[in-house]
Amino acid sequence: MTRSDLLALPPAVDLVTAGRALGLGRSKVYQLAQRGEMPVRTLRLGSAYRVVTAELLELLGVQPE
Repeated sequence: MTRSDLLALPPAVDLVTAGRALGLGRSKVYQLAQRGEMPVRTLRLGSAYRVVTAELLELLGVQPE
C-alpha cells in the first residue's frame, strides 16, 4: 500500500486490509488475531475483527500531513 492509500483508510479496517498494509497474508493475520498476537489493537465485533487505523499508521511510521 502506498502512503496515500494508508492515509485514506477509514478509522478502523478489516484484518485483510491491515494485513496488506503489514505485508502479511489473510491466513497469517487471522491466526495472529485469534491468538491475540497482532502488533496493533484488534477489536472483535461479533464474528468480525477490526484494526484501529491510527495504531496501524503509528506502527508503520506513517504521519498524517
